[in-house]
Amino acid sequence: MCRNITVLRGLEPAATEQEIYAAALQYVRKVGGISGLSSTTKPAVDKAVAAIAAATTTLLAELPDRRVPPPTEPPLRRIAARDAEVSETG
Repeated sequence: MCRNITVLRGLEPAATEQEIYAAALQYVRKVGGISGLSSTTKPAVDKAVAAIAAATTTLLAELPDRRVPPPTEPPLRRIAARDAEVSETG
């Protein structure tokens, strides 16, 4: 399970719906102590992720811009960059 929740505020370009969803899922899994989804946990997790993703979208829209971007990129951007690098060298 991830130790750190991803910083989405101040990204250029702005955080995507997929990045917000991934961060919400990461948060729910961490708080809930859930490492994998089962048929008994999935409905509650899906509901919580949707609520947190909506709240996160509102929060990011209402906060003022950051002066300095976050020090690290979200995991989805790191994966995309790594995949692009592999396709260029492969």
